[in-house]
Amino acid sequence: MSETPSTNFSMIHAASSEGQTSYPRHFNVTQPVVAKRISFYKSGDPQFNGIQMVVNPRSFKSFDALLDNLSKKVPLPFGVRNISTPRGIHGITKLEDLEDGRSYICSHKKKIKPIDLEKARQKPLPWQSSRPVSGHRQAAQLARAKEFSLTHQELPLVVQTPRKLLVFKNGEPKTRHAIILSRKITRNFEAFLDYLTELMQYPVVKLYTTDGRKVPSLQAVILSSGAVVAAGREPFKPGNYDLLKYLLPGQLPRISKRIYPKGQTKPESRKNGNWKVSIITSELPGAGTSSQIYIVLYGHRRSSAPIYLYGTGGDPFQEGREDIFTLKTGDIGELYKIRIGHSNSGLSPAWHCKEIKLQNLFSGEQFYIPVCRWLAQDREDGEICRELPVFQKGQPIIPVTVYEVRVTTGDWWNAGTESRVYISVYGEKGDTGSRQLFRSKNPKKFLKGQTDIFSLEAVNLGYLYKVVIAHDGLGSGNGWFLDDIVIKDPTTDLEYAFLCHRWLDHGEDDGKIFRELCASDNSTFFGRQKLELQRKEAWAVESWKLKKGNILQFYNRLSGGFVRLHPDGTVDALGEKTDKNGLFDVIVKRRNICIFQSHQTRNLSLALDISGMATGMPDGGVTCELRVLHLPNRCAILESVMVPGLTVAFNSQGKVADESTNSYAGLSKEFVIYAKGVFHNSAVILLNTSLCQALTLQSDGSCSGAGNQSEESHWKVHKISSGVCMFESVKNPRMFLRIKNGHCDGRGTGDLDCHFKIQRNLENGSISLESVKSKGLFIGLLPDGQTKPVLYTKDTGVFFYPQVIQFGREKPMGTSATASQQEEKARESGNQAEAASQYMAHSPSHSLASTEFRNTSTSDTVLLSDDEWQVLVLTGNTGTQANVTLWVYGDKGVIGPLPLGKGSKEQLFLPRKENEFQVQIQNIGKIYKIRIGHDATSEQPEWSLQMVKMKHLKSGKTLNFAANKCLSRIQGDGDIVCELPVEEDGKALFPIVRYHVYVYTGQLKEAETTSAVYLCLYGERGDSGVRLLYKSDKPIKFQRGQIDKFQVEAVSLGKLQKALLLCKATDQSEYWYCEKVIIREPMKESESIFNCERWLPFMSQGIIHSEIELYPQEMQIKHQPKTQEEANEGDWKITVVTGDFEKAGTTATVSLYAYGEKMSSGPIILGSGKHQLFNPNSADIFKINLKDIGELYKIRIEHDNSGKDPSWYLEEIKLEEIDTGKVFSLTVDCWIPENENDGDTCKEIAINQPYKKPLPLVIYEIHVYTGSKLGAETDSNVLINLIGTRGDSGKRRLHKSMNNQVKFQQGQVDIFVIKSVSLGELKKVLISHDGTGPGNGWFLEKIIIKFKEDKEDQEVLFPCDRWLDEYQEDGKTERELTAESK
Repeated sequence: MSETPSTNFSMIHAASSEGQTSYPRHFNVTQPVVAKRISFYKSGDPQFNGIQMVVNPRSFKSFDALLDNLSKKVPLPFGVRNISTPRGIHGITKLEDLEDGRSYICSHKKKIKPIDLEKARQKPLPWQSSRPVSGHRQAAQLARAKEFSLTHQELPLVVQTPRKLLVFKNGEPKTRHAIILSRKITRNFEAFLDYLTELMQYPVVKLYTTDGRKVPSLQAVILSSGAVVAAGREPFKPGNYDLLKYLLPGQLPRISKRIYPKGQTKPESRKNGNWKVSIITSELPGAGTSSQIYIVLYGHRRSSAPIYLYGTGGDPFQEGREDIFTLKTGDIGELYKIRIGHSNSGLSPAWHCKEIKLQNLFSGEQFYIPVCRWLAQDREDGEICRELPVFQKGQPIIPVTVYEVRVTTGDWWNAGTESRVYISVYGEKGDTGSRQLFRSKNPKKFLKGQTDIFSLEAVNLGYLYKVVIAHDGLGSGNGWFLDDIVIKDPTTDLEYAFLCHRWLDHGEDDGKIFRELCASDNSTFFGRQKLELQRKEAWAVESWKLKKGNILQFYNRLSGGFVRLHPDGTVDALGEKTDKNGLFDVIVKRRNICIFQSHQTRNLSLALDISGMATGMPDGGVTCELRVLHLPNRCAILESVMVPGLTVAFNSQGKVADESTNSYAGLSKEFVIYAKGVFHNSAVILLNTSLCQALTLQSDGSCSGAGNQSEESHWKVHKISSGVCMFESVKNPRMFLRIKNGHCDGRGTGDLDCHFKIQRNLENGSISLESVKSKGLFIGLLPDGQTKPVLYTKDTGVFFYPQVIQFGREKPMGTSATASQQEEKARESGNQAEAASQYMAHSPSHSLASTEFRNTSTSDTVLLSDDEWQVLVLTGNTGTQANVTLWVYGDKGVIGPLPLGKGSKEQLFLPRKENEFQVQIQNIGKIYKIRIGHDATSEQPEWSLQMVKMKHLKSGKTLNFAANKCLSRIQGDGDIVCELPVEEDGKALFPIVRYHVYVYTGQLKEAETTSAVYLCLYGERGDSGVRLLYKSDKPIKFQRGQIDKFQVEAVSLGKLQKALLLCKATDQSEYWYCEKVIIREPMKESESIFNCERWLPFMSQGIIHSEIELYPQEMQIKHQPKTQEEANEGDWKITVVTGDFEKAGTTATVSLYAYGEKMSSGPIILGSGKHQLFNPNSADIFKINLKDIGELYKIRIEHDNSGKDPSWYLEEIKLEEIDTGKVFSLTVDCWIPENENDGDTCKEIAINQPYKKPLPLVIYEIHVYTGSKLGAETDSNVLINLIGTRGDSGKRRLHKSMNNQVKFQQGQVDIFVIKSVSLGELKKVLISHDGTGPGNGWFLEKIIIKFKEDKEDQEVLFPCDRWLDEYQEDGKTERELTAESK
């Protein structure tokens, strides 16, 4: 059987000695599962109506799993940490302690506040929502929202409940319809317009507000004032769209909440939920209103919907008038607050309310609420909504709080908005409802980079846990980038931070204009979140500089000079930009860890000695390894890898900082990194305007600094002279950046208007572009990102940050190049090839030869060399505008792809025309064939190719390639590439063969694909190139169980040696299972069979592969797929067997560690269950190399607990040493889930070597002593690694304390258990935490480890007495503790 990285078997069989088949499956006999029905209540909250749950070992495999589940359903600030009996006397620590039918109290603290269960059962959940849905349904929605952690997945705003909307016909106010906004008609905006089309009996294409602003989305409809104007394709027509005139209650007989003025009260049965509401308008001048008034009643069970109040006896809510209404709200429970507001519509929307009286018609209970406040945007605080608490004995039962809301708009171009912004704040005592953020302390709201402060008055909400923020999508600048929101509660002096850092924009991100944000009440944690996010963005745009081969300079802003490494090893920061001692070559070690080697003195590298002083060292070892830490201000810190915390630093005189420096005030550790060669000719760059935006050419020819950092924003550099360049759009060739007639755009043609002088700003690493023709004018950006010619200032609007996508040449084509520039030219050629289409550029053939190509009709005369060739291409009757590419094959190598004429201003490949190109070809030997084709782009993708000739310019030798081919997707076999052999004496050197390719798609479920599949054949005479399998003999390709036949035409390859199969699937649903590929050559009886039997793409050893190399059947024993080499010394075959029941598989990523007598190896990433591995009842085979580790004595297998269903039942692991055939079968037969038992996601198994007793499995009891200092406790995840004379235990999460419900509390001792193959004598411990959770610092006093081995009890002490805290002591969150000697 072929060894492949992961071969899935549907069943595992073992043959017995009698020749019969046995099934070595292990079944566990289990007792019947007993389900317990339990009720859980919230500590100290009798208004919480409880959660009823069924608890059994299948639904909750551990007590921690139950706590985690309850944390999503019971609203506690830090989740459910403790469960106790109703009076708080007995704590529950195990699932077995729970009794069927009993009730328990949940709390996040050790101390439980008892509640009256009888009272709690009578009062359902007081759900804080303005939507009229049941408490049970609201609780379910909250549970689902929290369960899926919808930090970035927003919920609809208010579409849950019916709401009345008046729809006018555009220009005809008398044609109107009142509708109910139900979920049925508001599934999406298009469905809503279709509904209005049927209702209005004419095509509705657009909606407007009554004052003529466009309503672009469903959210804007919901946030509207209650009326919209429906229009076709015509513009808005003004009219008397009077909202109050038509919205009478009699028009909507099906509304569930009917409102009747007192004189027309409809007889109702005496049910709790009927209210009489009396509202008195003040007698002040202008106190009456033309707006719609609504009211919301909040009770301990639930809240009502916004109920709009209408009258029939004249206009309601006029000066000095009392309006009385009867409301039917249903049973909301005991009233504790109301919200009253209006729609701010009509000619005089302002309203002054004097007082409100409410009477429960069932109980007779009366409430008097004094108001005496304006509800007007031009009076008092600008609020048109008031929250009012119920009064008892003349005092409000809950105080009114004025929250301070700080809203920060992102510092991105076009981040601001002119739309109306609304916010709803949620706390444990209710919500504020949707409030417009109207009056900022700034003169203009929501500008780029600005923080606006608003006051929001509401009945106190208690602990805040989320906000929903949205805008109405109206106005000229209607997109918005929200950075964060901070809300301060003045009663507790607590600040709640809500991080967003996302767009609310129909044209950006996910297209949503509302966000639901969860709170963080820890300012330190919030600050670190923001910093890490900004660092991640800075790394994304600055990491291109840390590439192998780049030459860098480091500018120090404090000293005003560049870092220099002198030949004697001394370092300073006083260099000029032209100083050659300030140039450093990048040697990448891993990710952001590099060695910076002096470009001038190559035996020296920048390093930090043990005292922390920067110096030059010759060894290039670990002392020279520096970690580059990018900062949000585009500077970087160079930190020692060997001694973390030590950084390269200089004082203001540019000298290396030493230990005598008393403070950080005179030091600078930040450097601006500059890369050489950014503006070389033909370079492709981004002109970044922020960490995530770039200057882009828009479809109308204008330019914007608010574009995405994508291909649309790529600019090609045309170097005119030293420091002067032009910038041509790569996406739209022949359109150049320019300043002309007071405008800045991308409509330039390459004349003097397009010439820009590059001015470098050393302080921040940016450049500014000054017009050569209009001196003094620079390209600038307006706040919305649009470009405009401006005078130079220190404003960020003239700063651009170049990012190289493809390096160019130092000198324009046609000039001589030095030997040191040949590598750069080779890289230019390779990058140009990558710029061709994905199909044409994907070739398995590579050459070390450098190439140049140009259309000879426009090139300058150059000196001829031995490598210069002229290529003549004769087009037949059909020309093409597509991109044409050439490969050239010789007996020593191959070169290509070579784009022919790419970037030329001439129109090429016209019918019956000959085009000439000049290329440079080196070191491929005698040419025997070419491959030429196009990428099927442009309006005319078909091409009739007549002839290709190649002429060696120095010797005059000519090679002829007869074609007479039509390269078209719709004709012949659909191929757009052809191979042509060289002709000698009028005959082809090798024949052209049409290979018949049979592709077998497997029978597995969902084996079919619609993705593009490519094939490349390899033989004795080269390869066919990567060909798209385009035209099958079946109407639909690659269907389950189907055999597709294709034809691939190529110059004879001789005996086939292998095939490359490639599937470009972007989504897992498009993965393809290929069984095999059979290649038949006409006129030959033999066939080549290439077995595949795998999914494409697939994951192996942590890498996703979309291609695989297949070998003919007779060669498969000798060859493996591309991801593996031929069997070498130390190769092992690992077979991982997953259990044979339905839920046994895992979605997590699995890793393996192997321990030998000499050394250990790992982690070896085997693969992920997300990529068709570790399925139930399957065996996955991998090949790994364990060379030089010595005799194997244990392994550890683990997973990362990722994916939807990470729990995994591992049945068996088989290890086979390929060289010796030695096999070890390790039975596991257990679950590996995080929420099971001790929470370990790994298992260690000892190897039973012949004639040697295996090491025992030891249970280590770990006693962790948290210090008694103030703030010593932590909520972070703590990890430990035990290290002994026989290896280590690996990093294990201390998941479940054996003696405490809440771990790592101040002055507390927690006991944990870890199972590991015997570690011998314990030497040291690595202890760390991940810094998550609201309390993330930790003071560790000591660790004591107890265990029993060889019948002897042992105890080892590891003292610590130090902080593991980023903001304490040395800032480290990991400590290495050494065992105290006895």
